[in-house]
Amino acid sequence: MLLLTQDQRARLIANGQSRGDHAPVVKFFNPVGAGTWLLSELDEDGDTLFGLCDLGFGCPEMGSASLAEIAAVSLPFGLTIERDLCFEGRFPLSIYADAARVAGSITEDEARLEAAAVARASELSELPPP
Repeated sequence: MLLLTQDQRARLIANGQSRGDHAPVVKFFNPVGAGTWLLSELDEDGDTLFGLCDLGFGCPEMGSASLAEIAAVSLPFGLTIERDLCFEGRFPLSIYADAARVAGSITEDEARLEAAAVARASELSELPPP
């Protein structure tokens, strides 16, 4: 399977060139085990992705991953890492990260994501003005 469409690649690169808390553009997953990546940025090198990475150890974290290495993963039954064709990032990456830390894994549960968004908004409203 093609991991990135041209449109997704362009959006990821554009996000990588600008500052901000971008919504994930793409979700990759291991169809036979642990491993999920929500990715929001791609460096101009065309390989270094940034996003929320969850290798199934109960501690998802923000970081970088290599597109080439993800594409090269060989799984049982001839399978490979796949792109979730139905995924649509609806929240900034930080909200997915906050919800994942509480859940222990990347989640798309609406209630958990909404709770994380409310908690983050509350924290930000308590900060003194810049």
